[in-house]
Amino acid sequence: MNAPLDPIAIQVIESSLRSICEEMGASLIRAAYSTNIKERRDCSTALFDSGGRMVAQAEHIPVHLGAMPDAVRAVMAESPLPGDIFILNDPFRGGTHLPDITIVSTIAVPDEASGDRIIAYAASRAHHSDVGGTEPGSMPAASTTLAEEGVVIPPTRLVAAGEPREEFLKELLSQMRRPGERLGDLRAQMGAGRIAERRLLELVGRQGLSRVTAAMDAAVAYAERRMRRAIGGLPEGNYRAEDYLERDGDDLTIAVAITVKDEEIHIDFEGTSPQESGNLNCPMPVTRSACYFVVRAVTDPDIPANAGALAPVHISAPDGSLVNALPPAAVAAGNVETSQRIVDTLLLALSKAMPLPAQGQGTMNNLTLGSEEPGGEFNYYETIGGGAGACPGVDGASGIHQGMTNTLNTPVEALEMAFPLRVERYEFREGSGGIGVWRGGDGVVRSLRLRAPARLSLLADRRRHAPRGAGGGAPGLPGKNLINGEEVAGKLTVSLKAGDLVTVETPGGGGYGSR
Repeated sequence: MNAPLDPIAIQVIESSLRSICEEMGASLIRAAYSTNIKERRDCSTALFDSGGRMVAQAEHIPVHLGAMPDAVRAVMAESPLPGDIFILNDPFRGGTHLPDITIVSTIAVPDEASGDRIIAYAASRAHHSDVGGTEPGSMPAASTTLAEEGVVIPPTRLVAAGEPREEFLKELLSQMRRPGERLGDLRAQMGAGRIAERRLLELVGRQGLSRVTAAMDAAVAYAERRMRRAIGGLPEGNYRAEDYLERDGDDLTIAVAITVKDEEIHIDFEGTSPQESGNLNCPMPVTRSACYFVVRAVTDPDIPANAGALAPVHISAPDGSLVNALPPAAVAAGNVETSQRIVDTLLLALSKAMPLPAQGQGTMNNLTLGSEEPGGEFNYYETIGGGAGACPGVDGASGIHQGMTNTLNTPVEALEMAFPLRVERYEFREGSGGIGVWRGGDGVVRSLRLRAPARLSLLADRRRHAPRGAGGGAPGLPGKNLINGEEVAGKLTVSLKAGDLVTVETPGGGGYGSR
């Protein structure tokens, strides 16, 4: 008979679950084919219990992880069976944007009464360098419908009761560019799921199923207690703010009202702009991700990142708004740019209740280059770091990813080896951080010379609206995009020829405090 769980046993099992997620991520990165995953590490992993609650995650990409529970719920609605592996990327059924493909694997144990029984789900989400659509790289600047951004995959069995669905996979890959690379990355994701299954069953073998499931319950309850206590330490009140996204010379508004009361937080996006005709629309799972990220950041980031930590956070947004878009809206930039601005707006509102840093760069500076020329096909995608906002007592960091992204850069050597590109500049954008008692971090300058013709897509923000300073500090410099030295729009898709030079100058962070 299993001994009752004590706090040490719960901690051991909870740490084992987190370790499984980290090993999943390490396996995925090692086995991936694309530089986007193996170098930039644009991927995330997590474990869920049989009821679909997140019980552990790796320290990966916030915008992936906060939306994963929606993906697992969408899979559970398809009545999964032991041995099933599901694939999906539909932003309106648990996805984020189409290049982010999610693999959800069932984990089962034998049950004398009913045969194998599902005890958990392992999930991985990775940004694939191409999933079809009108432009190489599947991140077009001018898309107006989801279909233009790539193949839409509802929750679908990739493996049914242990049997691979080879014809389905072959048909799916035929709709994507460089299908061999896509297959390699998908196999890496499925391999990560097998690692999770092996390690979780080993844990069950050591501890017993009842102890593992009891520890999952206890970890979720513990995270909720800690989050409620942390929220209870915030000043009660209603805090409002607005911030803006840039679209073709106009601004789109994100409005938020945050109510802190009785150890709970209510976030309401009433007043936000309606969903637009372009692709800055944000599906609700992404909006939830941004809200969860901010709440964890301003309370206690050491609270276990599981379903319990999310329970006291309540989010509402008007249907058909920019932050709760309805299909078939295009969403390629909503996941990467609108999510960043949601974070900025929430932090701006909460800065009225507590000291918070100045604004960071507030954009992912998405740069996509690709070609379909026979014999010269390639797909390159990158997000580029910038300046972080200064804090009371600390200068902002320079040239880092922040907010809803947590990727690395693509090393120059790996980039030039994999693609017909040459890196001509990669350096800090000195002086771009805002002045203050504590300076904002500097952005970076990244210049790429094309060695072959390609299509370029840029999705970047804060080209007109600079990141704000705080406490009297100055704003950081807004970013710039240039082609052959001529400034171009923040969001565009264009054809380039061999020899053309693309330069992205990323924003600096705001300064803190007046001199």
